[in-house]
Amino acid sequence: MTARSIRVVGLGVGGTWLAPPAAAAVAGAEVLVGGRRLLALFSDHPGARIPIAGPLDAVCQAMASAVGEGRVVAVLADGDPLFFGIGRLLAERFGPDRLIFYPAVTAVAAACARLGRTWHDLPAVSLHGRNDMQPLFAALCRAEAVAAYTDAVNAPGVIATRLLDRGGDAFAMTVCEDMGLPGEWLRRLPLAEAAGLEFSPLNLVVIERVRPVAVPLVLGLSDEALLRQDRVFTKKPVRAAALAALAPRPGDVVWDVGAGVGTVALEASLLNAGGPVFAVERDPERARLLAENIRRTGALTVSAVRGEAPDVLESLPDPDRVFVGGGTTERPDLLPRLCQRLRPGGGIVVNCVLLGSLHRALADFEAAGLAVTLTQLQAATAAPLAGDLRLCADNPVYILAAAKEDPHG
Repeated sequence: MTARSIRVVGLGVGGTWLAPPAAAAVAGAEVLVGGRRLLALFSDHPGARIPIAGPLDAVCQAMASAVGEGRVVAVLADGDPLFFGIGRLLAERFGPDRLIFYPAVTAVAAACARLGRTWHDLPAVSLHGRNDMQPLFAALCRAEAVAAYTDAVNAPGVIATRLLDRGGDAFAMTVCEDMGLPGEWLRRLPLAEAAGLEFSPLNLVVIERVRPVAVPLVLGLSDEALLRQDRVFTKKPVRAAALAALAPRPGDVVWDVGAGVGTVALEASLLNAGGPVFAVERDPERARLLAENIRRTGALTVSAVRGEAPDVLESLPDPDRVFVGGGTTERPDLLPRLCQRLRPGGGIVVNCVLLGSLHRALADFEAAGLAVTLTQLQAATAAPLAGDLRLCADNPVYILAAAKEDPHG
């Protein structure tokens, strides 16, 4: 395989106009590689064709064989091949020294040109080939607008439905269909309207916030910021200590078991940036308030899971971090099951008020072989009395942190 033996050519948005160097790269190729739609744009090209219509490993193997035979290969791509395109895969497979790239205008740039908005500050995510929308949810937690590449499964209507299910009714969606083609159509729609429509398979969406969050999501939310039904929730001083013990990292899968109205889960979503938080609650009214608090704060990476733990946990991905706010007394099998599901190198934090719960948790962690640290926390809050202040003490809480050894260090 000779240096720079594979030419990767971006075709831009619509049409087949290419800058002279890119046009010469295609014209001089003996083998064209690309999706059927892009190959059809060069129907008069005399070269052999390798359609991208199945497993990419087979496509790369066919390309390697062609190059090994001394033939010049050109790969046709949409937009910039190195911007959510095939360029990354090709660089990993063949090495960047074997490739030469000819980028064109991306769909994001083309959409923003039509909308008359800058795009240097517009995050872009790709949902192509994914089975979840976590990148989109995470981006919308950080930015007022996000561009998203879609596919047949993650279509605009499906995206709108998923956002509405997560409480994201404060957004609108612009769907850019068939850009650069005769049927080009740009529509700005409320999510509720987009959810019921069909769109051209060739599209890109720009999702924008149209209403600010009711409660800005920050570390150290006041106890009065969220909707709740009673005084049974993890209060701010205990929450801060428990989150410090939990220490979620960016990208971690976090479970909040016995989440109540979501005080811990919501703040955890700020610490595991980009990762999912599953807030599990069995009580119907608390689960309703949990979902409403997710909507009010815009914490789209938090999923409200209604049901009884540990049974309802079976369908969730294995966690890196688990916070347990309650339920260990009623379900003695809960902590052993959580220890089994915890990934190597992960951690579990349990808040206990009762000594019986503390002793049971210590025994469960010892039986599972997890290393344990224990902290007692008692906080008091000032309240007015007789023209002065007195301290009102909360119940002491035992914060039990257990760590699962990673055999690979």
